[in-house]
Amino acid sequence: MSTEPVRAKGIDANGLRQCLRIAFGGWLGFVISQLMGWNYGVFFTVFPMFLVGLVPVLNGHVVRQFLGNVLVNCVEVSLVVGLTQHMPLVMTGLVFALFYTRFRLMARGPMFLFGANGVLTLSILFHFASYPTLDLADLLASNLMASVLAVGIAALMYVVFPDVEPRKPPPRAEKSVARINHETLIGAITATLSFVVFQTFDLRDSLSAQMATILILFALGYPGARVSAGKRAIGTLLGCNLALSMQLLLYTQTQHFTLVALLYWLGLMVFARAHVKEGGGSGIGFGGLTTLGILFGQSLSPSQDLIYSALYRFSSMCVALAATLVVMALLHRCLNAWAPTRAEV
Repeated sequence: MSTEPVRAKGIDANGLRQCLRIAFGGWLGFVISQLMGWNYGVFFTVFPMFLVGLVPVLNGHVVRQFLGNVLVNCVEVSLVVGLTQHMPLVMTGLVFALFYTRFRLMARGPMFLFGANGVLTLSILFHFASYPTLDLADLLASNLMASVLAVGIAALMYVVFPDVEPRKPPPRAEKSVARINHETLIGAITATLSFVVFQTFDLRDSLSAQMATILILFALGYPGARVSAGKRAIGTLLGCNLALSMQLLLYTQTQHFTLVALLYWLGLMVFARAHVKEGGGSGIGFGGLTTLGILFGQSLSPSQDLIYSALYRFSSMCVALAATLVVMALLHRCLNAWAPTRAEV
């Protein structure tokens, strides 16, 4: 059988396989979590997308980073929340220190996945774990279970839909110490401020907005974050509109899980194709994927209003992104004024 690249509506053979991995991987996480009745469904819907969508290959190094991060996160959150929850200033300082170490790893490169997954997961865990009424053990157990399941799903997807041709590793960028310092500080400070704001205003229902403020930080700098924020907003808008269309199509039939799962897979496939055509970064396609994952993971049931959830999530996300970009612009200017933290751009 020929192994020459096959074009399928602008996507080569490897791209088509990645689309299928993303769509079926995200779909499996959703279906399993719904059938098992597990809490925090968003972990089970988003983690597989993150692993098969943003990581070009799955190997031992990737798996060790992904699973190692979740184990470290559980220890960090347990200690920080358990010992300093009654001391907000101390807790905020520790949160900054943890974010700083993660962004340092991201800026250097080889451990980017460990750092990126750590920033995203820590942000969510710290936010929810800081509420006294929340069961911390259930939260951490759900995060651990979702991470292990995501690795299993990703491995299965690579077996069922393997790449046709080997993928070339992305080129490593050479960075100066000043640029690494710049990227580390702008990310850590912004992520910490996001944590403080979401704590101060009791925004526990704005998960998509919080995730948006973290995901644009993966660009490691203000210029990249500005572009990423625009794409993220478009992807979220498209994801909300598609979810609303599905809700209207289902109407009162959301209790028929087969119909819900079928429409969810179709939606994932649409955004997976857009994600692959963009080159695999955190852009419009990935924004749409995570929006669907959050909405279906948290809101799609007969007793919940997905229409309100979609509108609320999009509006809160836009406000959060705008505020984040303002903060990053100010930090970018301040850090560039000092030689040890000056970026080359």
